[in-house]
Amino acid sequence: MNCTSTRLQYTDTGYFSTIITDYLQKKKEIAPFYKHTTDLNGIKAAIEARKKFGNHRTTLVAELEKQYAVLQTTDAVKQNIRLLADENTFTITTAHQPVIFTGTLYFIYKILHVIKLSAWCKEQLPQYNFVPVFYMGSEDADLDELGSIWLNNEKIVWDTAQTGAVGRMNTTGLEKIIARIEGELSVQQYGKELVQLLKDCYLNSPDIQTATFKLIDALFARYGLIVLISDKPGFKKLLRPVFEDDLFNQTSSGIATQTIEQLSAHYKVQANPRAINLFYLKDNIRERIEQDGDKWLVVGKNISFTKETLLLELQQHPERF
Repeated sequence: MNCTSTRLQYTDTGYFSTIITDYLQKKKEIAPFYKHTTDLNGIKAAIEARKKFGNHRTTLVAELEKQYAVLQTTDAVKQNIRLLADENTFTITTAHQPVIFTGTLYFIYKILHVIKLSAWCKEQLPQYNFVPVFYMGSEDADLDELGSIWLNNEKIVWDTAQTGAVGRMNTTGLEKIIARIEGELSVQQYGKELVQLLKDCYLNSPDIQTATFKLIDALFARYGLIVLISDKPGFKKLLRPVFEDDLFNQTSSGIATQTIEQLSAHYKVQANPRAINLFYLKDNIRERIEQDGDKWLVVGKNISFTKETLLLELQQHPERF
């Protein structure tokens, strides 16, 4: 296909903050806040660092095989799951929330980026395996962002009264949106196939995270992309020490606060940590946890824990955090 293109520096687009452009340009102001550079040498250094980092490859492979048992994926994906058990395998990962029908184009660009970067890394470092991974942030509760799409400058909103983690919500009501957009999409090239794909994924799945998983696999499995749904008990068990530290010691907020103070000397800070950065998830609940004296409260709900009962809840139901 004949085409022309113009390349722009990130700084010239006007779409990126100073902290991002300074990072890409390796400016000294941002250097203290990251470890590896955005080049091949940085990737090599990251690999060496990861070799020294404790991992749970057996659990990762077992959980992914369980997750993928619900669909027929490609041999490329199956091979990449098996490769994760190999100490010489490393992942190139992106992440996004399960916005319905993939939402903005950025969702797709992020996935294509890790696929291309994984292939490039394999060319540069053939002694290693590189697996592209999409990490699904299915515990997000921002339905205003995740429950709508834009079509021809019209915002189409999923009408649902469900609350809690969006990934856990059932897909009831999305058939109305599919029916609404079917006429406009069906006349486009591959439009009928796309509509059928949306029906297959969203109307035959128990929840949004499963539907999103099926859709991403249908679009990108040929490239070996692995989708990881982290909201699973098997993964949450591994995080219990992290959960306990955040609930009882608030170590992460102290570290983040110190870093934010240093960043503020040069950059605008967009977010600040809370003392506890965990949420409680159960049924249709997804609310912050706060400590009040010797009690831990679920904000806005009549749910509280003592230290002993909270430790027991973590032990028995890590998926609720």
